[in-house]
Formats: sequence, structure tokens, C-alpha cells
Amino acid sequence: MDKSARQGNKGWLVVVAGTCALLALGVLYAWSVVKAAIPTEWGWAEAQKTLPYSIACVVFSVMTPVGARLLSRFGPRIVISLGGLLAGLGMIISSQSSSPWIYSIAFGGLLGTGIGFVYASASPTALRWFPASKTGMISGIVVAGFGLGSAWVAPLSRSLIAAIGLQSTLLYLGVGMLIVVIACAQFMQFPPADYVVADNKSVKVSNAAKKADFTPGQVVKTWQFYFMWITFAFGSGAGLMVIGNLASIVKDQIGLAAVSAVAVSALAIGNGTGRVLYGMLSDKAGRKTTLLIAFSLQAVLIYLMSFFVKDSPYANVPLLMALVALIGANYGSNLAVFPAMTKDYYGTKNFAMNFGVVYTAWGLGGFLLSQLAGSIKDMYGDFTYAYYLATAMLIVAAVMMAVLKSPQPEEKKEETLNPQQALSAD
Repeated sequence: MDKSARQGNKGWLVVVAGTCALLALGVLYAWSVVKAAIPTEWGWAEAQKTLPYSIACVVFSVMTPVGARLLSRFGPRIVISLGGLLAGLGMIISSQSSSPWIYSIAFGGLLGTGIGFVYASASPTALRWFPASKTGMISGIVVAGFGLGSAWVAPLSRSLIAAIGLQSTLLYLGVGMLIVVIACAQFMQFPPADYVVADNKSVKVSNAAKKADFTPGQVVKTWQFYFMWITFAFGSGAGLMVIGNLASIVKDQIGLAAVSAVAVSALAIGNGTGRVLYGMLSDKAGRKTTLLIAFSLQAVLIYLMSFFVKDSPYANVPLLMALVALIGANYGSNLAVFPAMTKDYYGTKNFAMNFGVVYTAWGLGGFLLSQLAGSIKDMYGDFTYAYYLATAMLIVAAVMMAVLKSPQPEEKKEETLNPQQALSAD
């Protein structure tokens, strides 16, 4: 096997390791199972039950650009190992308390920071090993691990909670998470300086100036950043609202408590699968078109959630599983396509830090909508108005995405070259 083939295989090893590290951190998406198991004697209000999850979303997104800066300085192995340590400690400390404020600090703060460090490192490291024509696919595969995490965490957590209680469950999950993520980190590395990315596909070479590599400071001066940020916040926030409250929705709104963990797993499978499929679609159909499809479908799906109530003909298990899986898939599109769009719009050199800035939208969107949903339920007794709000936000996101365009100069003249000619042209 020649050197380039060996290096290419190493790139796939990095993809697998990054995916597995994020897969181990999927407990965030299984919070609704944890939330449903919080004992009534702890005296938590509905909004307090959502608070650790909401804080974790914000801290996760805020610490992602911090993780990106650490990545450029220390490399993926150290940053991902630190992320695994912090995430595991967040779970372990949570397991020793019954206070919503300790959970907010440990689960919300430490776990959120750990996830942010791992998330900031996994995709950018993997993408360095592959050509631009595979950006959406590789991004989708790596982040699919995080989306699929709750597919195993939710049923495992439900079984463990029934057998040994909530706090012991969090302890064991925290220890396991810490070990697995740190082990995966040892396989994460950047390609060597002389590594050449091979691409068998034809590429377009323009007579216009080569696309620029934006710094984070330059990114935030473009109007496109604010459109991307708002649409990302609305698109991801709508999905996170359902994810964070799904067990309660299934139990209280639909009256199917026995399948709540299964519903969380169905959403997780849709979430992970959607990241890969939408990522691949964006490589073919374009980032904007893909997100327009996802936002439009998601608006319809979340609106339909308001019809799934007790004694309704819609309140049956097969329809529910199909609905939540599709919601998960459309939510997952955000996590696959926005990284690729950031790379397309602002270049590859500062991609990790640039996407870290864009990613803050995920945290704020998740925090606001999950907290609003909890407050709306406390006020009105159900999530109906939260669904309406999320639907409206998704429609706004679709309209904004329709008018978005690249900040890079338009290409005036193009010719299609084979890869060897393209390398010569460079």
C-alpha cells in the first residue's frame, strides 16, 4: 500500500474516532429521559427541570469557539481528552446532588464545556483529510455520532434508572463517557504538512480571484453571518425544543409514557441519519436548497405535533415514531449543512474558529426555545403555543435562507478541469 493510500485510511480512522467520541456524549440529547425521572420530592418546577439542559446548550455553543482556539494551539488529541474529562466530571458531580443549581453548574456548565471542546475539534480535524467535494458528507458522518448518542443513552438510562436509580445511573454514565472519549482522542490528529488531498471529481476553476479566507473578525462584519446566525438559531432551536421535552410530551401530552424512551431513540436515529443524508444532499443540491427543504418540512412537522394529544386518532405509536424521527432528521440537517456552508462562504484556513462563532446560534436558540417551552407549559398546561412559535420561527428562517448569498465574489467565467489540470492551475 502506497503512502497516499495509508494516509487516506488514517483519515477514515480519524472520522471513526471523532464520531465515536461524539457518540459517547449523546447524553445531552437524552436529557428528557433524565428530566422525566427527577423525583417529585426534589421539588423542581418544570422550568427548573429544563434549566440544566438549556444551560448546557448555551455553554456548549459558547465554548465551541474556545475549543476551536485551543485546537489550533494544542491539537485535537489534547483538546478532545480535556473535553472528555470535563464532560465526565459534569455527570459524576451531578450524580451526587439533588439540587437544580448543582445540576445547572455540573451538567450545564462542565458537561456543556466538555461537549463544546470535543465538537469544536472532531469535524474540523476530520475535514482536513478530505476534499471539498466530500465536505457535507464527512461533516454529516462525524456529527451524526452526537445525534445518534441518545439512541443508546435513552433506553440504557431508562433501564438503569429503573434498576439502580437516577443518581447511580448518572455516575456510571459519567465514568464510561470519560473513559471512552479520552480513548478516542488518542486517534485524533491533523494530517502531516506534506499531505495532499486527492479528489477524483472534476472541480471548477474560475478566472476570478481565488476565494478569500476570512478571519472571525471579518466574518462578523458581513451581513451573511447574521442571516446564517439567525436561521441556525431558529432551525436548531425548534428541534432542541422538542428534543429537550420529548419524554414529557410523550407522557403528558400524548399519554404514551411507556414508549417515551423509544421515542427519544427514534428521534436520535432520525437525527443521526438526517445529518449524513442532508450533508450528502447539500454536496449535490447546494447548501441553501437543502436548508430550505429542511426548514419547510420542519415547520409542517412541528405544527403537526399540536395534533398529537390523548384520545386523538393521531396518538398511536407508529405515527408518533415516524413524526419524531422526521423531526430529528430535519433538525440534524442544521448540524451537517451549516458547517459546510461556513467553510464554503468563509474559507478553510480559519474554519474551526469561524464555525465556532456561527455555532453560538445553536446554543442561544436551544436555550431560548427550550426555556420558553417550559414556561409556556407552566403557564398554559401544554406545549401547543410553543409549537406555534417554533413553526413561525422556521418559516422566517426559510425566507431568510432564500435570500442569503455568498459573501465571496461571484465567479465571472468558469471552465471545468480534471483534478490534475486543477492542481496545475493552482
